[in-house]
Amino acid sequence: MPLIGRLLKTTTAVSYRKNAKKTLGYKHQLDVLGYLLSRAKSTKFGMAHRFQDILNTSNQLSKFQKNLPVTSYDEFYDKWLKYSLLGEKDNTWRGRIKYYALSSGTTGSPSKRIPITVEMIRSFQKTSIRQLSLLHGLDLPQSFFNTSLLAVGGSTKLNYKETHVEGDLSGILKKHTSFIVSPFAKPGPRISGMTDWNKKLEIMVKKAPKWDIGIIAGVPSWCLLLMERIVEHYELETIHDIWPNLHVYVHGGVFMDPYLGRLNKISKHKINLLDTYLASEGYFGYQNEGHRKGMKLLMNNGIFFEFIPFNSEYFDEYGKIKPNAEAYTVSQVKEGVDYAIVISTNAGLWRYLIGDLVRFVDTEEYEILITGRIRQFLSLCGEHLSLGNINQGLLETGKKFNLQFSEFTIYADIENQCHSWFLGTSTSDLDADVVMKYLDGVLCSLNDDYKSARKYSLGTPKIKIIPPETFYGYMQSIGKIGSQNKMPRVLNTEQAKLWLKYVNEA
Repeated sequence: MPLIGRLLKTTTAVSYRKNAKKTLGYKHQLDVLGYLLSRAKSTKFGMAHRFQDILNTSNQLSKFQKNLPVTSYDEFYDKWLKYSLLGEKDNTWRGRIKYYALSSGTTGSPSKRIPITVEMIRSFQKTSIRQLSLLHGLDLPQSFFNTSLLAVGGSTKLNYKETHVEGDLSGILKKHTSFIVSPFAKPGPRISGMTDWNKKLEIMVKKAPKWDIGIIAGVPSWCLLLMERIVEHYELETIHDIWPNLHVYVHGGVFMDPYLGRLNKISKHKINLLDTYLASEGYFGYQNEGHRKGMKLLMNNGIFFEFIPFNSEYFDEYGKIKPNAEAYTVSQVKEGVDYAIVISTNAGLWRYLIGDLVRFVDTEEYEILITGRIRQFLSLCGEHLSLGNINQGLLETGKKFNLQFSEFTIYADIENQCHSWFLGTSTSDLDADVVMKYLDGVLCSLNDDYKSARKYSLGTPKIKIIPPETFYGYMQSIGKIGSQNKMPRVLNTEQAKLWLKYVNEA
C-alpha cells in the first residue's frame, strides 16, 4: 500500500480508538456556553446583553435564556449581522468576521449570509477528522485506503466583496484545507469552481474512468444523478464496474430511505451509508456507527444547543414562534418529540432558530434524526401534517406498489381546501387515484389530526404522477440545480405558484 494510504489507515485507527466510545454530555455543553460567553463578553452584542453579569451568576444558563431572546435570521440580520457585513469589528464575535457562507435552505428565500469565523473553521476541521476516523470501524479492505473522495458540492469559487468574502461553505472550507488532504479530493479545483452544474456534471462523467473513488459525499439527488449518468454513459451494469472501491456514501440533510432503491439498482456490493448534520451554521453531528439509527450531537464543538417542542403551544399555524416558547437543553429533552433547534455558536450567532426540526432517538447517547423544517408542514384546517408523516406515508405506499418516490412535493390548495401531491416516478401505467387513496389511508393511520380533518373539513387530496426529471428541470429553472440545493418537499404559496407555472408549461 502506498505511503499516504498507510498513513490514512493508521490515523483513522488511532482516532477511532480515541473517540469511538467517548460520550460527552450536558456538562460539556455548559462548558461550551461558558466559553462562548467569555469570548464574546467584550463585543457590542455581549455588552448589550450583559454577558459579564451572566458569567458572574451561579446559574448562567437561566440568566442567559432570560437576557437573550430566541431570534430568526431576519431579526438577527436587521439588529446585528448587517453591521458585521459592513466590516464592523467586535460586533457579535471578537474581531472582524471575514467569511460568510451563502445559504438559502429549501424555503426559496434569498440567500442568507452566515458568518464563518476562524474558530468555526477549526471546529469544521476537527469534526471532519473525527468523522474520518469512523472508517476504521467499517472493516474496509486495504485497497480502500488509497482511493479518493468525490465531493458533489457547490462551486468553491468565492466572491471578494469590499468588506468580506462570501460563497458556498465548501469553497470557504476548501480555502482552509490542508495540502495533505488535497490529493484525496475530487473533482479538483478547476471543476469544483464551476458554477454551471450541467457543465460540471458532464465533465465529472468524462473524468470518472480516471478516478478511483472510495467515498462519495453530497445531497442524494445530485450524487445519484451523477452515478446514474456514469453507468448510462459507459453502458455499465453498476457504478462498481468503474469504481470498484466505492464503499462509503456520506449524505446529509435529506431523508435517505426513498433513494435506497436507486442506489441499490446501480450497486454491485454494499455501500456504507453515513448520515451527517452539517449546515452553513455549523457541524452539528454525524452518525457514529453505521448500524445506529441516529446522529450523535457534537457536545464540545463550539455550539450550544437548545430545543423548543414543535407544538401548537409554542408555534402558530404558520410555524412562527410564540413569545411564551420554552427552550430545553440536552439534559431535558425526551425521545420521540419533534423539537425546533436553537443554536449559539463560535461564529457569533446567538439563540438562533435555524428552522430545522429534530427528534431524539436516544437521549443517553444524544442521538437525533432530522424530521423536517419548521415551515415544511401542512395545516389548512388543523391537520398538522408533518414532513415526517409525509415521508413515512410515501415509504409505506411505495412498498405497497413496489415503487420508490425519491422525488416529490406537496402544497396546500387553499381554494379547494385540499392537499395537492406531485410524485416522481418513471412508471407510466400507474393508477394515480388508487395510489392516492392508499396514501391517504396511511396518513390517516399515522396522524389523528389529519384523520379528523379528512372526515370533517379537508377535501380529498389531488395527485399528479410526473417523471423525476421534471423536478430537476424545475430546480434548474429557478437557478438551484446541483450543489447543496434540495427540492422543497412542502411548498409555500409563492413556491407553489412558480411550481405550477413550470409544470403546466413543461
